[in-house]
Amino acid sequence: MQTLERLRADHAPALLAFEAENREYFARTIPDRGDAYFEAAGFAARHQALLAEQDAGICHFHVVLDDEGHIVGRVNLMDAEDGCAELGYRVGERAAGKGVATAAVAQLCRMAATTYGLTSLVALTTLDNRASRIVLERNAFTVVEDITIDGRPGVRYRRSPDAPAHLK
Repeated sequence: MQTLERLRADHAPALLAFEAENREYFARTIPDRGDAYFEAAGFAARHQALLAEQDAGICHFHVVLDDEGHIVGRVNLMDAEDGCAELGYRVGERAAGKGVATAAVAQLCRMAATTYGLTSLVALTTLDNRASRIVLERNAFTVVEDITIDGRPGVRYRRSPDAPAHLK
């Protein structure tokens, strides 16, 4: 059973380890964050900045924990404004293909409405990221437009947080 925890300061070391362990895996489908992101001092500063954004209510960051309390993913709501936020998520390679992302996104969609008072969510992904598209579609996101992400064809999705998930 996985759990979501709101991002805290004490998550920083485990989160950096998770990101470093999965760097190459993530870079296969999304742009790499660059070497500076993985330097301890830079990561700590970035983590503090995220917590400040969260405290201000601009973003809502969460880690996904496995049964043993290890970080296996992240799910976030960014740029919350006027009842809408952008959903972002990533699951590490060892947890991929096991329904972790689908379940975490479903849980965060419920929290978006009940905890954060959001009325709609958007998400972006590239066309070649089939796994991400499946996660979104299983969680009642629908395609609203074609876009380009870092020079690659992609799509923008939208969802009302109270929409029923189509978990399969």
